[in-house]
Amino acid sequence: MKKLFIFFIFLISLFLIPFSRIYAQEKEPFSFIYFTGVGCSHCAKTDPFVLEQLPQKYPQLIIFEYEIYQKQENAPLLYQYNQEYGSGMGVPLAIFGQNDFLIGDSPILENIEGVIDKKTNKLPSLQGTVSFNNLSLSSLPGKPTIWSRGRVLTKIQDSQIENGFLKDLLLKEDLASVLEKINYEIVEPQEIALSGKSLSFEKAIKIDDWLFQWKGEPNLEEGKTAIIPIEREINSQECRSFTLTKILSLAAVDAINPCALAVLTLILLAILTYSPKKRKDVLLAGLFFSLAVFIMYLFYGLVIIKFFQLIQALANIKIWLYKILGGVAIILGLLNIKDFIRYKPGSFLTEMPLSLRPKMQNFLFKITSPKGAFLIGALVTIFLLPCTIGPYVICGGILSSLALLKTIPWLLLYNLVFIIPMVGITIICFIGFTTMENISGWKDKNIRYLHLISGIIIFSLGLAMLMGWV
Repeated sequence: MKKLFIFFIFLISLFLIPFSRIYAQEKEPFSFIYFTGVGCSHCAKTDPFVLEQLPQKYPQLIIFEYEIYQKQENAPLLYQYNQEYGSGMGVPLAIFGQNDFLIGDSPILENIEGVIDKKTNKLPSLQGTVSFNNLSLSSLPGKPTIWSRGRVLTKIQDSQIENGFLKDLLLKEDLASVLEKINYEIVEPQEIALSGKSLSFEKAIKIDDWLFQWKGEPNLEEGKTAIIPIEREINSQECRSFTLTKILSLAAVDAINPCALAVLTLILLAILTYSPKKRKDVLLAGLFFSLAVFIMYLFYGLVIIKFFQLIQALANIKIWLYKILGGVAIILGLLNIKDFIRYKPGSFLTEMPLSLRPKMQNFLFKITSPKGAFLIGALVTIFLLPCTIGPYVICGGILSSLALLKTIPWLLLYNLVFIIPMVGITIICFIGFTTMENISGWKDKNIRYLHLISGIIIFSLGLAMLMGWV
């Protein structure tokens, strides 16, 4: 009897296993990746349907949205997903798995519900498909926005917190029971921009580095925490991929550019030739020239940034911009390294063209006062542009993801670093530590090494940008 009982239990277990698997599949949410861009006209047709209507209609649906136009850190992910899943480089894009995706407004609007109705779906991650139940939300790349049941969970910055309750916030029907078990800060609800519109919410909480928002019940416990306003994550672009190191590296490359140093030495020589005993004029001329360069390059920087912001309005430019800038930096670095190996005055993109030098010298030798140094300095920046514009264009492209006014502190920092060698040379000559002839001779003697240093720095930065290391 005992053996018969064990055999009977074994048969029941075999019978129940398939049903338990079916039940597990039914409980597994349907997850997919959705790439979009705020400002994309095609995304304006799909965003409200995919992100607002579908999560309301399908309670077990989880959508991982990656916005790539305003969140620059998300843009490289589109390329990586294409490498992994063959999904293409356009938006809007919904990825379900290997060679299983919908791209474009009409295909998504016409077919996505049919896809959702037919099957459950594991999340297509960059490491292969993964069950939502086994997914670590803190390990998600970039800055995703996760949608489910009319609720939205936004990753503000990298976080290592336990994510079980975050999943419960998204999926549990009884949201009040989840909120009772966790600590949170009540914050002001923040609008989330979609392409063509924005969504507002009634309630919001901050849990570590995640922002969770919803409408309707349950009400929050006002006494649990104070209401703490937070910045709208979608517009906190200062946290994006450009860094202080990038800006300072580009500025340093520009600062040791032989062109700018050569022009300054010519100006100081012109002043010394005209008034050899008035050393104060040398100091003022150098400082006024440096100030003119600072002001004019600040203006040029704003123009460059505005240009990049205008072209980014085109559909997929934003996706490629960072990679293109990295490629430009690599080319510029190689050209400078080439000048170290085989130096030729007036090289393309690394020095002032020889054809411009006589005209520039005619301007410089007319300088007879510090005021003249300022006026001529402003004019001479036009001649300097061909040999100094490369790093500045890359800098402008990186900064173009910010609002124009917010780029000004970065441009001020860049140009401050850019003129430091000019100010340094001016002071050294004023105090009599060395002569202009010695400085000019040192520059000519070491010009190949200046190109080498510039080339290595900017090539390394470009490679890091192209590979996604920074």
